[in-house]
Amino acid sequence: NPTLNVPSEKILRAGQILRNAILCRAPHMIRDRKYHLKTYRRCCVGTELVDWQLQQSSCVHSRVQAVGMWQVLLEEGVLNHGEALRDDASFPTEDERRESQEELQDTLLLLSQIGPDAHLRMILRKPPSERTADDLEIIYEELLHIKALSHLSTTVKRELAGVLIFESHAKAGTVLFNQGEEGTSWYIILKGSVNVVIYGKGVVCTLHEGDDFGKLALVNDAPRAASIVLREDNCHFLRVDKEDFNRILRVSVCLKVCFILFSCRYNVMSGTPEKILEHLLEMMRLDSQFTESALDDFVLMHCVFIPNSQLCPVLIYHAQASQGSEQEKLDYTLNNKRRVIRLVMHWAAVHGDHLQEEDVSVVFLEEFFMAVSNDAKAFPALRDQLTELERIVKLLFKVYCCDHTYTTIRVPVAASVREVIGAVADKLGSAEDLLLVSLSSAGEKTIFKPNDVSVFSTLSINGRLFVCRRDQLDSLTPLPEQEGPSTGSLASFELMSSKDLLYLLILHDNQLFFFCILQLELIYHTFGRQYVKKTTVNLDLFLRRFNEIQFWVITEMCLCPQLSKRVQLLKKFIKIAAHCKEYRNLNAFFAIIMGLSNPAVCRLSQTWEKLPSKFKKFYVEFENLMDPSRNHRAYRLTVAKLEPPIIPFMPLLIKDMTFTHEGNKTFIDSLVNFEKMRMIANTVKIVRYCRSQRFSKLLLLLFFKCTNFTDVTLNTVVPCYNAVHLSWPRCFSDFLGCNFPFFFYLFIFFLTAS
Repeated sequence: NPTLNVPSEKILRAGQILRNAILCRAPHMIRDRKYHLKTYRRCCVGTELVDWQLQQSSCVHSRVQAVGMWQVLLEEGVLNHGEALRDDASFPTEDERRESQEELQDTLLLLSQIGPDAHLRMILRKPPSERTADDLEIIYEELLHIKALSHLSTTVKRELAGVLIFESHAKAGTVLFNQGEEGTSWYIILKGSVNVVIYGKGVVCTLHEGDDFGKLALVNDAPRAASIVLREDNCHFLRVDKEDFNRILRVSVCLKVCFILFSCRYNVMSGTPEKILEHLLEMMRLDSQFTESALDDFVLMHCVFIPNSQLCPVLIYHAQASQGSEQEKLDYTLNNKRRVIRLVMHWAAVHGDHLQEEDVSVVFLEEFFMAVSNDAKAFPALRDQLTELERIVKLLFKVYCCDHTYTTIRVPVAASVREVIGAVADKLGSAEDLLLVSLSSAGEKTIFKPNDVSVFSTLSINGRLFVCRRDQLDSLTPLPEQEGPSTGSLASFELMSSKDLLYLLILHDNQLFFFCILQLELIYHTFGRQYVKKTTVNLDLFLRRFNEIQFWVITEMCLCPQLSKRVQLLKKFIKIAAHCKEYRNLNAFFAIIMGLSNPAVCRLSQTWEKLPSKFKKFYVEFENLMDPSRNHRAYRLTVAKLEPPIIPFMPLLIKDMTFTHEGNKTFIDSLVNFEKMRMIANTVKIVRYCRSQRFSKLLLLLFFKCTNFTDVTLNTVVPCYNAVHLSWPRCFSDFLGCNFPFFFYLFIFFLTAS
């Protein structure tokens, strides 16, 4: 049934546009049909409507999305068997034909934006027993963004996804329940607002979208303490009935319990690191994939709660464990060794070069390899794994060389501020009371703490490092080169097509994202480099890359003096953004659009007025994709439909991990909160999925499409980027395209006493 008695004007208009478009482009879809000896006059079939919509616009990516878009019309009563669409023998006039052609794409874009909500409501209206696994996943994704449920565990949210019921009320003033009544349900506001009314006091408060109510009466088995009255029309709620509430939420949970039953298998919730590892090894299937295993979460996250120095002895212990009779001992020992070998190989593959930074890891791998070599004589079944282990061990012990050019001091890339200050102490004559300071082009100073590590890669755009005494801090001023450019690089920019620039953007971002960043750096960044004593230099550079592109766009737009040239420049940036979206470089796409959305660019009103309507539509569509509401739901739905390779919007992934980290304790009663580890690992796995394929073939295809790509283009890209004055220390530029070695070379500006 329609949720509104009278459809909104924009949805009614959307229905008219779609109806006219169908009559113009595919009139055969609306016809008489026979089904089970009954004739249905002038009707459409849902399958044909979905097929037709998928062919009309690039903004419709999947059948599920198309179903949601038609559901919008159904919910408001625009799409039905009656007269809302004038579903009769009349055909559109010439004016209606023209309007349908002009407004169809805008209509589809509108429906694509509100379609996901309608699709969610359609799923929630289904009886819980009829919901599919995909339906439950969509509901669960929505629950992640509801404030009232933010404190609940992942498992509880998944349980709730299976029992939530959709309830809507059309009129303001409707009483949902009265004070003194028996509590039968818990409510969460999905849309709208309600007043909480107490007899004798009137309205005591107002609850809005994301708030919940009705829980107290269920927990205490008491009457309702207040009445709930709808404050506005068309309010939507999620309802959990009392029986389901008691089963899922009203449970006394013992903090010492390590496992809970979920989906016919045990999920680790909390426990000591040793017990968690023991359980995961016992439950491990040798033919399972690490990407779907809690062991993968353990391998990714163990640096947070058990360092390598403690993990290595535990692995040795499990590799030697045996129990039962002689034959049982042999079988158990063989399977245990195979599990531990497989775990060690995955551990080495994930942590890679970081293992050789710790002597304990190097010694463990050497000893473990020798032990497996000896075991293979008694257990021939281990020989295949021994060969794989040998390849990994040999790869880990590669010797890296580094370039000694452009160096002022030589320190490890993960060097602490204390070590950096010590390295420059000789140049200043004394190391007493020295500070390492980051100075921005605006004169803002950031004093680093002695224990901060890898500060070189955390500099802001045009930022520089200074070493000085505390009494000289106020006299620090930016270098002339930090002031930024005074003219744009339009002359160079005009020589390149948007595809040429896209190629250079993807080439650089591809090298950073696919070959430099280690997935562990995301974890180090989230928990703090000081906490895990590791560096995140490659990730820092990739995050900095976003700011570079964004400020490059702003600088070019603001430094272009001619209106006509500025309009052409704006068109080119929108085209580059469109190409970035097409080739799934979403990090650069967001950077460009956010650059164009900057107030300094938005104030160029004459430039925007002269922008052709086609490009304005593109820009509006791109801005809608950046909509931050519902936790960037529009972006997340778009990414979910893409296939790798993908360069994702990295700041959003960092935000997700930070939110999970700060909202959940790492240890609960001295036990590892493994549920938190799993949630963070799931975000890391998004990066792994995006990198599961590479851009090589795609880049080659793109290269041949770039008809104007010449040596001149390659040479002019440097001043084009220098337009935002990206004058890092030379060492940053040298290492942008390669994985960072263990030593880093940098310039540090220091202030000498006058």
